[in-house]
Formats: sequence, structure tokens, C-alpha cells
Amino acid sequence: MKYLDCFRFLAARRRDQIVITSAGNSGQAWWEATRDSEGSFYLDASMSLSTMFGCGLAVAQPSLKIWAFMGDGAFCMNPGMLMVERQLAPSNLVHFLVSNRSYGATSNAALPNRAHNDYPAIARGMGLERVFSFDSLAAMERDFDAVENPATPAHTFVVLEVEPFTDAEQRLQQPPFDAPELKYRFGRFIEKRTNCDIFGYRL
Repeated sequence: MKYLDCFRFLAARRRDQIVITSAGNSGQAWWEATRDSEGSFYLDASMSLSTMFGCGLAVAQPSLKIWAFMGDGAFCMNPGMLMVERQLAPSNLVHFLVSNRSYGATSNAALPNRAHNDYPAIARGMGLERVFSFDSLAAMERDFDAVENPATPAHTFVVLEVEPFTDAEQRLQQPPFDAPELKYRFGRFIEKRTNCDIFGYRL
């Protein structure tokens, strides 16, 4: 399915979820779909750590619902993240693996073993029980309710099989925030949502 169509579908289904995006195309796609400047954290140069950041936030703030995105290029750098996520097992975290079989941040360089990498099988092999995979909008429209409304709460892993960005899509705007502004926008939003104390003082 088309990368942007997939993200527009997710944006339409989002309710109060906090969103973490990864380096590469997911930040561009989420910004294009939402223009969200507070409840989304665009973790640039994350080098496979976006879902670990989301996992830590989910464990620290169990009242929040967290969506964390990661490309399969980043996932292949650190698949062991699933061991940590499985052990912590935050039921309020959905880990989205955006599989375009390419390194999207480096002009769609081909991922090694791209035709054979089986991400749902890897997740199940590490003990995850709530594992989903979608390769079309029709499948998402039909079955996404099972992701959002689990019969048994558990850490959720969702593979999104998408086409790589086109050359035109690679030129989409990056989220227009430097690191300090993004930190304070997102941190203040979390403080308001949870009444926790992140920065040690309130404005």
C-alpha cells in the first residue's frame, strides 16, 4: 500500500494516542498527515530507538496510549529491542514497524535480504502474542479494530507493508522543529495530560 495512504488512515483512527516517529520517512509522513506539533515526538536520528523511547514512556505513564513508529531499516539495526519490550510488556504500547524493505532515509537503498525478512515471525519468536500485519488499506479497514480493542491487553506489534517513498515524497517537509522546541512542546503536552513533573518547574 502507499506509505502516505497508510499514515492518513492511521491519523484518521487516532484518538488520544501519543505518537513517536522514527528517523527517516515516518516523521515526514506523520507530519504530512497530521501537522501535529504537540502530541507527537519526531525522534530524528533515532537509530532504532524510537520504540524503546515509546516503551519507556508507556511504562512510566500507564494512563497514556502510545503509538511508536519504526522503519524496518532501523529495526534491522536492533531487533533485540523486542526482547526488552516483551519483558516489560506495556499493554498501552503499539509498536508499528513500517516495512518498505528499504532504507528510506538514504534514498531507498535496498535492505539486505529484503524479500525474505519475516518480521511477524521474528516478533512471535521473541514471545510477542499480539502480532498483526497489514499489506493493504482494505485489510486495515477490515481488521484494525482488533489492534485498537484487544480482548486481552498486551504489548502489540503491527507490521505495515508499504511502498517506498517516491522521489517526490522524499521531498516532503520534515517536521519544522529544532530539538529544544520539540522537547518543550512535547514535554509540556505530557505534563498537561498526566499532571507529572518533567521539567521541574511549571510556566
